[in-house]
Amino acid sequence: MAEQDLDIDLDDLERRMDGAMGALRTEFASLRTGRASGAMLEPIQVDAYGQMTPINQLGTVNVPEPRMVTINVWDKGMVSKVERAIRDSGLGINPQLNGTIIMLPIPELNEERRRELTRVAAQYAEHARVAIRNVRRDGMDQIKKAKAAGMAEDDQKMYADEVQALTDKAIALVDKALEAKQQEIMQV
Repeated sequence: MAEQDLDIDLDDLERRMDGAMGALRTEFASLRTGRASGAMLEPIQVDAYGQMTPINQLGTVNVPEPRMVTINVWDKGMVSKVERAIRDSGLGINPQLNGTIIMLPIPELNEERRRELTRVAAQYAEHARVAIRNVRRDGMDQIKKAKAAGMAEDDQKMYADEVQALTDKAIALVDKALEAKQQEIMQV
């Protein structure tokens, strides 16, 4: 068997763990903290022209003031679909229509809503941890296959340690990001 078949692609594993971290950052950006942000609309998809489309591909998203997001929808026929998608998104925002402009006033967060958002943030972080652990499992499976193909025990141990180190590092980043997001949410 060729020597390269026994190598474990640690860069690929790290890239996939970084991808889980990137997805977590996107999900965290969608959690509102009482301040307006165009990023909070990123996860919302609208059924437009027969396919699910992000809001920022249907109109211009602006933040004219700290507690207001506006969407200037380019196609008049899409305004009601964009509005419905926002209402159904679970963001807890009540869109107001003004022609083709949808205004999203961001209400002040109460204590109960802040606690709820910290729980949602914790769920997002747990999803990221699970994704990272799945990448770790894939790496360990690659090591087992390489073992069956004749990889030396020292190499197996070295790769297993490296995969575990990547996992520990990624999980620590998730925990740190969660802690920062929860502090941001609870800050009045």
